[in-house]
Amino acid sequence: MRFQRFIQKNSTKMMWSSASLIALAFVGRGVQVEELSLLGMILASVLGAVPVLIHAVQALRARVISIELLVSIAVIGAFVIGEFDESAIVTFLFTFGSFLEKWTLSKTRSSIKNLTQMAPTTATLASGESIDIDEVEIGATLLVKTGGQIPVDASVIKGSGYVNEASITGESRSIKKNSGDKVFAGTMLENGSLYILAEKMGEDTTFGKIIALVEEAQDAKSPAEKFIDRFAKYYTPAVLILALLIFMVTRNFQLAITILVLGCPGALVIGAPVSNVAGIGNGAKHGVLIKGGDVMHTFSKIDTLVFDKTGTLTLGNAEVVAVKTYGLTDKTLPALTDRIATVESQSDHPLARAIVRFIGNFNAVSTDEISVIKGQGISATNLLIGNEKLLTENNIVLTEEQRENLFKFQAQGASTVLVAVDDQLKIIYAIADEIRPEALSALTRLRQQGISRMIMLTGDNAATAQVVARQLGIDEVQAELLPEQKAAIIQTLKQEGRKIAFIGDGINDSPSLASADIGIAMGSGTDVAVDVSDIVLMNSSFTELVHAYGLTRTTVRNMTENIIIAVAVVFFLLTGLVLGGVTMASGMFVHEASILVVILNAMRLIRYQ
Repeated sequence: MRFQRFIQKNSTKMMWSSASLIALAFVGRGVQVEELSLLGMILASVLGAVPVLIHAVQALRARVISIELLVSIAVIGAFVIGEFDESAIVTFLFTFGSFLEKWTLSKTRSSIKNLTQMAPTTATLASGESIDIDEVEIGATLLVKTGGQIPVDASVIKGSGYVNEASITGESRSIKKNSGDKVFAGTMLENGSLYILAEKMGEDTTFGKIIALVEEAQDAKSPAEKFIDRFAKYYTPAVLILALLIFMVTRNFQLAITILVLGCPGALVIGAPVSNVAGIGNGAKHGVLIKGGDVMHTFSKIDTLVFDKTGTLTLGNAEVVAVKTYGLTDKTLPALTDRIATVESQSDHPLARAIVRFIGNFNAVSTDEISVIKGQGISATNLLIGNEKLLTENNIVLTEEQRENLFKFQAQGASTVLVAVDDQLKIIYAIADEIRPEALSALTRLRQQGISRMIMLTGDNAATAQVVARQLGIDEVQAELLPEQKAAIIQTLKQEGRKIAFIGDGINDSPSLASADIGIAMGSGTDVAVDVSDIVLMNSSFTELVHAYGLTRTTVRNMTENIIIAVAVVFFLLTGLVLGGVTMASGMFVHEASILVVILNAMRLIRYQ
């Protein structure tokens, strides 16, 4: 074990020492000192073969016939028959290929390394005392000064400042934070001073989850990788048997061991994984978390996008733009708005938050029996707040005037919230939400890239949904839906043979995110939505959606190219061997060159924009 650890630790030094000895051997041959040439090649063979033999033995202990076993047998055979040039060059090229693989994977995982290095290690208490990040407790008050790093996920309780959230969202523009705003671990306070209340630490923070998600994703295999693993499991023993049969028939030992070397599927084995890791690393760099190779492959085949509306196609920054009251006076209105604000403040729905902001300062009142009615609204004692369906379900009939006002607001693209007290409509709130500014151009680009159908599924009223759909060119709209109805529609679309991606942001979107072939969550959405999704758009931008779709298609195409290159090279080498134009050393050079080619091809993904 100690010897194995020593070899693994010094494998790179041994590889370069082997290269130096091979160079020395050629120098000896050039000055006609054959003993120097022979000694150099023998020592180079031994240095190069030891790490390969160790890996082969370890694989055999796990009952796996590995590529290293093929190379080990071939090198030992070459050594036995005195082909020291062949054994030295083959072992060097093989170890150099392994070195390139490790180096490339480390380069493609650089986004994770950078993220890990950015993770906060210390925090400053409100008293000014600096403590280790592991000592911070939930509810602790921390101080962050200009130029400092936010150590935990928290709420601002005092102060203001501009925070750079690039490590979380990929957006370099600084965001102003005031009392009540959320801040995230790993982000930087560029200006100002903040007192924050610790809410999440370590792996539970948004930053910690990003690191964990990308690490898991880069280790998760794509269908191509799984196929290659199964292929290699049978292919490698097949090459070993083929070489044995050829030796038994021809008695040509050198030909048999050359087949072992040239039959190694090195480029095939590395081609797909390095593309997968590079693609996922690129996504992380651009604010797109893709949770694994399976997701990469599936999303590249998507032909239908299904969107939630509020907080997805729109910014979720809804504001009350008009109010109609019925039967209320200056004396009775404040008491009712206090009750409304008290009830709505317990909801995270964008429309509820808009009403609370509109009401402003209020006196919280005691309210019994608050309950949320899915897809309709919220109720309390003698109080209903929600959509028209909620009132209809409770047998509340609108007057002609009330219905006209309702339709007028909806025709203008506003969402409406109705408030009823004692079975009578008292208030209509008209709430407008801004469409994401980049949405139209992004959806146009997605159509150009291959998306053939776009659908909006929303719990909002049909009139408002149609206004948004017309502005964005959405093909189909279904409105006033419950969460389970959205999920059922997605199942129906899948049964029709459609490949579906659903994009949403709220808890009520979770069933649809889970039901779709690919669930895509806005990074600004709820933790539940982010957890059940396959892809997370950290900056909640449709530009990221376009990048994700293009990246997955390019990555899958890159994997296919690498597989074709690898198979073509093996075919070329074996054909050349049969025809007599390929030797063990020259074949191994081409073989390792093919590994370098697929690695360089995959690394193009790092620069994908």
